[in-house]
Amino acid sequence: MRIEVIEEPITSLGEYASIPIAFEVGSILQVQASPNGLGEFLLTEQHLDAPYVKDYDSIDGEGPSQWAKGFDMSNWALFAARAAGRRVGGAAVAFGTPGLTLLEGRDDLAVLWDIRVLPESRSQGVGSALFREAEAWAREKGCRQLKVETQNINVGACRFYARQGCVLRAVNHLAYREFPNEEQMLWYKDLSASQPSG
Repeated sequence: MRIEVIEEPITSLGEYASIPIAFEVGSILQVQASPNGLGEFLLTEQHLDAPYVKDYDSIDGEGPSQWAKGFDMSNWALFAARAAGRRVGGAAVAFGTPGLTLLEGRDDLAVLWDIRVLPESRSQGVGSALFREAEAWAREKGCRQLKVETQNINVGACRFYARQGCVLRAVNHLAYREFPNEEQMLWYKDLSASQPSG
């Protein structure tokens, strides 16, 4: 599949949201601190007896149509991935956004806020192409790191970020009061100015 990734205006959020983000949860990751004391984590996959579908866009107050209500998106980038002229994925990257705690108050950090790929186009390089564009954009902004938040129920996303060179640096067991069985996982990708964008 030949994939083209282009940056779009933030006003394209409606089209962006047409790509579903839902996924099936068939397993979860049990997270433990590594006994070596180096701040690393041991991840053990546990299969579920009763898989279920998780759709972040269906959570009240979430989803692309809600982002501008909570944040000034003037420093964000929105990317669309297309194959044969058809929208097959998208990514949103945040930078320099007051009130966005994931940015840690840093001016050298960008957050991959969202990444989504059509279900029938997954595992075909779309996500990797979008991730490379997000990296390149963050690097152009002078960022030293790209940060990604995911959850221990999204095993596929965790594997994907690890393949992209991200390192799991923090786990918060109590991040989601409304979803007490989910753990927040924070991944970081170091960005070197000399690295090619892909």
